[in-house]
Amino acid sequence: MEKNQKKLTPEEIQQRLDTLDSWELEGSKKIHKSYTFKNFKQALAFTNKVGSVAEELQHHPDIYLTWGKVNIEIYTHRTDQLTEADFQLAERIDQID
Repeated sequence: MEKNQKKLTPEEIQQRLDTLDSWELEGSKKIHKSYTFKNFKQALAFTNKVGSVAEELQHHPDIYLTWGKVNIEIYTHRTDQLTEADFQLAERIDQID
């Protein structure tokens, strides 16, 4: 298993979650966040930027796109658990302008 795919303990998850902006824990296996936009075009542009970041990191979130809104869920499918890679991806998504 890759270094950044080590399963995190509940304490580690909470510590990393505390460093993120408005991400929420879903159960014990996923983190998620909703982003709002003025229209579909802006939401789609953001989604495409998220896709570029995901490709760069080779770690892919579940993305739900609708008019003016993008919901993102992140977890490591391979481990069916949260890992360091999930939090790295969330941080990078929050840096998208």
